[in-house]
Amino acid sequence: MLKRAGIDALATREPGGSPGAEAIRRLLLKGETERWDAIGETLLFFAARRDHIARTIRPALDAGRWVVCDRFTDSTIAYQGYGRGLPLAALMAVRRFALGDFDPDLTLLLDLPIAEGLERAARRSTADRFERLDRDFHQRLRDGFLAIAAAEPARCAVIDAAGDIDAVHRAIVAAVSTRLGLSLT
Repeated sequence: MLKRAGIDALATREPGGSPGAEAIRRLLLKGETERWDAIGETLLFFAARRDHIARTIRPALDAGRWVVCDRFTDSTIAYQGYGRGLPLAALMAVRRFALGDFDPDLTLLLDLPIAEGLERAARRSTADRFERLDRDFHQRLRDGFLAIAAAEPARCAVIDAAGDIDAVHRAIVAAVSTRLGLSLT
């Protein structure tokens, strides 16, 4: 959509997006659900994110490109904070240490009921270690993402992702257009 509008945009993901971050991604997503404790996960996610910013995101931004990233710091706050129970203040301290004041201009939260989200993930691929966690974890996770969005409404837009792909796409286009002052189709 951005490229069609003449915007030079890079699509990337987390964890991952750079060679070092992709190596950490494999450590984080494979294996048993309790392979890492919440603190270990947090440190690995921020190590991956720091490498991703230094080697992929910052060079793209410096070159005048837009960056669209599937997941970012809010995911760590939701998963390790709300989901795993780490203190939010400690997570924010690690975030400040690793990233400084680096934040996205816009965050789109695609929200679904838990059962539907897990069903979609199962159809997409073999469940990773986070997707195999219990429903209570996933409820805390959803609640956490919604709390983050409510606390930062200027940055976050919640998109109802329960509709069909065309309806979700239209909602995303509307949010990006409105929030970033663009005329997109």
